[in-house]
Amino acid sequence: MTSLVKSNVDESQKLKGTVVLVQKNVLSFNAPAAAQSFGGIIGRTIDISGDIDGSIVDPATSFLGNSVALRLISATKDDGNGQGKVGKQTFLEGVLTSIPTLEDKQTAYSIHFEWDHNNMGVPGAFYIENFKQDEFFLVSLTLEDVPNHGTLNFVCNSWVYNVVKYKTDRIFFTNKTYLPSETPLPLVYYRHEELKTLRGDGTGERKVWERIYDYDVYNDLGEPDKDATLARPVLGGSSTMPYPRRGRTGREPTKEDPKTESRSGYFYIPRDELLGHTESSNFLVDILKSVSQNAIPQLKSLGTLREDQPEFNSFEDVLSLFYGESSVFSVPKVIEVDHSAWMTDEEFAREMIAGVNPNVITKVLEFPPKSKVDRKLYGDNTTTITKEQLERNMGEVNVEQAIQDNRLYILDHHDAIMPYLGKINATGAKAYATRTFLFLQDDGTLKPLAVELSKPNLQGDSLGPVSSVYLPATERVETSLWLLSKAYVVVNDACYHELISHWLKTHAVVEPFIIATNRHLSVVHPIQKLLLPHYRNTMNINSGARKALINAGGTIESTYLLGAYSMEMSADVYKDWVFTEQGLPSDLIKRGVAIEDSSSPYGLRLLIEDYPYASDGLEIWGAIKSWVEDYVNFYYKSDATIVQDSELQAFWKELVEVGHGDLKNATWWFKMQTREELIEACTILIWITSTLHASVNFGQYPYGGYIVNRPTKSRRFMPKKGSPEYDELINDYEKVYLSTITPKNEALLNMTVLELLSTHVSDEQYLGQRIEGDLWTSDSQPIEAYKRFGAKLAEIEKNLIEKNNDELLTNRYGPVKMPYTILYPSSEAGLTFRGIPNSISI
Repeated sequence: MTSLVKSNVDESQKLKGTVVLVQKNVLSFNAPAAAQSFGGIIGRTIDISGDIDGSIVDPATSFLGNSVALRLISATKDDGNGQGKVGKQTFLEGVLTSIPTLEDKQTAYSIHFEWDHNNMGVPGAFYIENFKQDEFFLVSLTLEDVPNHGTLNFVCNSWVYNVVKYKTDRIFFTNKTYLPSETPLPLVYYRHEELKTLRGDGTGERKVWERIYDYDVYNDLGEPDKDATLARPVLGGSSTMPYPRRGRTGREPTKEDPKTESRSGYFYIPRDELLGHTESSNFLVDILKSVSQNAIPQLKSLGTLREDQPEFNSFEDVLSLFYGESSVFSVPKVIEVDHSAWMTDEEFAREMIAGVNPNVITKVLEFPPKSKVDRKLYGDNTTTITKEQLERNMGEVNVEQAIQDNRLYILDHHDAIMPYLGKINATGAKAYATRTFLFLQDDGTLKPLAVELSKPNLQGDSLGPVSSVYLPATERVETSLWLLSKAYVVVNDACYHELISHWLKTHAVVEPFIIATNRHLSVVHPIQKLLLPHYRNTMNINSGARKALINAGGTIESTYLLGAYSMEMSADVYKDWVFTEQGLPSDLIKRGVAIEDSSSPYGLRLLIEDYPYASDGLEIWGAIKSWVEDYVNFYYKSDATIVQDSELQAFWKELVEVGHGDLKNATWWFKMQTREELIEACTILIWITSTLHASVNFGQYPYGGYIVNRPTKSRRFMPKKGSPEYDELINDYEKVYLSTITPKNEALLNMTVLELLSTHVSDEQYLGQRIEGDLWTSDSQPIEAYKRFGAKLAEIEKNLIEKNNDELLTNRYGPVKMPYTILYPSSEAGLTFRGIPNSISI
């Protein structure tokens, strides 16, 4: 190798370095392998491969010449003004071909810096300038044999554009970790200036190359300029429709509504949130958009959807989507072993504690349970189910005994759905708000006791709902009515799951944390390093959701019951969101499914002992908290250091007052004055981004891919005795069931999107892994603690496998013979029904 830059400087005053980067024009943005290989229609319907600009450039020659320059910045010697001395501009040299650690598409370049260590000290940062037209992805800089130090690692993982795009120089720091008060004085200025750059000035429309993190309300979901029916209210910034903040884009307002931001142009996210160098990230959003727009036409072209067959006529019709030569979807796990076990009461109940929405069921504390629906607006919403009806299927136990013995539970979607039913049913839907009571049996399984279906009184909402009660039955028509009643329950549950458990309580609530972190916690701050892996790709996927999933007329509105009122309902529920209750132990205790018990692991005891989501989740929770405790206590030696950490305090203040500003007056927020508070906050946040999201996301297709098991809409009311619909139910219950639930078009679109969302990409980073390997910090003790965390997760996975082999734990596999594997920490790529990614990355 021959250097292109000659120098007469003494070799002893040179520092040898290696720069690793990935060039834009050698990246081939292919669809995730899983998206092309799983049995769905994604790979068959969408052209999502090809280079960004179609050019093919030799990576070994394209950087020749003075195209990329670096300047080292001292961490130990200042320039007389308190700023670290800056070295001379130095350009990349030749390509290094003998580095075994290089990943696919990465290229390593040598570089030699003129650096008199006696005068300049030890480098702590560097500036980089890109004089090429195209951006590149900077992976790292490594300096070898630094006097008085040894090897220095700079982990970068950032896009670098042409210098003309930036108002301030691009700077990167070593992998050293400093609290603000411990920052070497020559680096203090650079630390502050970089954070100022990331905050921006709050003005203007953001451009694709920018790195600015700022807040805005959800005011870009509607398109009033396109169609008046696509207008949507602003979410956030008011007490009536509070909401977490999203990343600011700064686009122009619409003509029809100045409060609504235009959806034209680029859906900006800070550039490094779009990890375009990876296989999965860059086109993930476009895949989602293409699916939502193209799935139905493509299914028609494949013959799966025919104009003369707008409905599924039998369960066998639905099954044909998964089996035989004409199949276009992977077989959902819920029907892999048995095609009809989903219909059983046991499976219906089991999915409330081991399904895709396993954290809503609550213990009944009193009978009747109290409703929170506004009595003035909606009348008396007390349940019409009687004790006598419940006790028919409780053996010798009465309701009072069941409550006292912690054996009576409820899946209650009544209060969330009821205020919207009048508007929903006026659009053509035929839906109910539901309550389902369940009894904990001696064998540990849950038994449904009764379902209540309520709809608004046609004489006026204030008169209170009209309700009907359905009980388990074995006679033919009553059995069909009972099956239908359970379908209405699942429709409620599917909507609540997608809008609340999944979107609101993971995706939406986390985005303000990401923004506040990047605005106030420097890349060398220990808490930034702790949280960074748990933010990977979240702003990108959230942006994609605003593009194609939660927007007016998007997939969620098209395929779920709430329709145009979907996001409004999530804003209603956000009013009662409490961050400090999002950790698993607090959630279980709040829902009454566990009680505090200092003698039990994690300080609580499950009242439903065989509760797969809770028991598995507690093991993961314990591992996360232990890791966070080790980490936080390494950097913070006392509570005083928490209070004195200026960046941490600024981060938390802005998160509460701006990011979640509509709830800023809530008294439950941590004050962030103690190590205990910081540990709990970080543990909750990591839990939400990893395990909680995994539990409500990667089971979507395994359970809901068979639309008959988890319908998302209802189009008919329950048949009344003596009506033609009732007679039809007697003669062909499958046809009535299918004409009641999600219609064929919407079902196919929903199934297509769920299959994609439930699939792991090949470059996913799972809990206990870091993309930087061991180089994310130079501190050895946190690295060792993180390795212990990874080892603990591996041990937990073995424990969970053993649990699934225990035949006494029947809730773990149920009548469908579907082991609860979703919280196994590791996974391969594909539709695996397991694996906990670090972040909300899909």
